[in-house]
Amino acid sequence: MNVYIITGASKGIGFELAKQLSEAGEYVIGVARTDTSLKGVKCYQADLSVLEKLESLMSDIVASVPQEVESFTLINNAGMVDPIGIIGTVHAAEMAKAMAVNLTAPMIISNVFISKLENYNGKKQIVNISSGAGRNPYEGWGTYCTTKAGLDHFSRVIALEQENAEYPVEIISIAPGIIDTGMQEAIRASSEEAFPLLDRFIDYKEQGKLVSAEETAKKLISIIENGNFNEIGPIADIRNF
Repeated sequence: MNVYIITGASKGIGFELAKQLSEAGEYVIGVARTDTSLKGVKCYQADLSVLEKLESLMSDIVASVPQEVESFTLINNAGMVDPIGIIGTVHAAEMAKAMAVNLTAPMIISNVFISKLENYNGKKQIVNISSGAGRNPYEGWGTYCTTKAGLDHFSRVIALEQENAEYPVEIISIAPGIIDTGMQEAIRASSEEAFPLLDRFIDYKEQGKLVSAEETAKKLISIIENGNFNEIGPIADIRNF
């Protein structure tokens, strides 16, 4: 039995990952603010911005898994693009929430995952859903770019540390491309003043350049199941596969 723990499992890429994996007979645990309503998916409702509850949440999730397991895969998918705005105009509370959801939460969850499964000698993987915004600066996305850059570097550190582990965890931080999800809707609903590249992202939608969450999830699953993270390297882009 292969176990998948997916954050942000109630919509977008996370929902499709949970759906496709559960339909394939995998043991899927979803973490989301709202119930995933997916058959075969065990759902834990949690707000990832409430950081003080995440350690016990993740401990409970790992402890709930049946004994006979072939592999564990953690997919840190939950994220938010807000606040969108030029630095100097953004509210501090919104920045703090985005930092919590996009960066601090996956750090805490990954830390518990590695700790609780330290002596498990089966396959262990962490998949961090990153973004090209973590590798290139975009006006209006100061917070989002920073959190994704942090997630990439956190992944590099784990990859380095796990080289010396007795039962190492493989890790990859992968940019999924431009996906037709609620995040893109939020981007298109912003203003040109807050996000100077607004017209470009509206064009992506109008010209059919957005990839579906379904297709993205399918490709991610293929990479997870067939890829060697150590050979790929900790930083990747789905468009290169």
